[in-house]
Formats: sequence, C-alpha cells, structure tokens
Amino acid sequence: MASSGQSNVMKVLIVEDNKAVRHLLCSILRDLAEIFECQNGTDALHYYETLNPDWVLMDIRIPGINGIEATRRIINAHPLAQVVIVTNYDDAKLRLSAHNAGAFDYVLKENLFSLQGILTKNLHPANDHINHPDEF
Repeated sequence: MASSGQSNVMKVLIVEDNKAVRHLLCSILRDLAEIFECQNGTDALHYYETLNPDWVLMDIRIPGINGIEATRRIINAHPLAQVVIVTNYDDAKLRLSAHNAGAFDYVLKENLFSLQGILTKNLHPANDHINHPDEF
C-alpha cells in the first residue's frame, strides 16, 4: 500500500493489479486525493475497513476476489461506500453486474481522465449514490 502523504483531502483506494495503470491513476489524481493502492480484492476489503476511503477505484479482473464481488461486499457492509469500476471491458453484462453490486459508476480505462470530475463532483451525494444502469 502506498500513500501520497497528503492530509485533510479525500482518500482514494485504487484496486488494480496492473502497476502501469496504478501509476497512471496516481498521476491523474495526485493533486486531488490521498491515494492508497492494492492489487487484489481480498486486500481491497481489508483496506476499505482500515482506511474508510471516500472513493474506491476497482478493476474487475484482479487476483483473488474479483472486482464485482469485492464491490458487492464493500457496499453490503458500507451502503454509502462509493466504488467506481475502472476496466477495459465495455460489456453490457459486466455493467449490469457492477450496477447490481452497487457500483457508483463504470469507467473504461480509455477514459481515465474523466475520473477527476466524477470524484470531485460526486463526493458523497445525498441519497442518490448509485447511478442507473443506463447511465453506466
């Protein structure tokens, strides 16, 4: 787990097994958030409990517990958690699975720069933290 060392800013947990993608996400978000990283779904569950981040950026295909199941478990334990699925897979079934798991949004890795706007615009929106499937 790595941290940018900043304080009093939003916390973001990146769950991604690809080091290059983690590095890119850290670069994109470093001025907005304190960033923590892990590489698998099991660690994501542990780090969520420990860190209570404002956002989780979750890949789908990760070692151990996959990103959809990790999202489901985080949301079941913490209904106001905000998890954004970040993936290469533009697939309707995966989008629906992410929505059903409670994901806030579904972002393709080709659109990573859109994450800045999503995270800053939607920090803990009141009573509407889950997008509708057609918004994914």
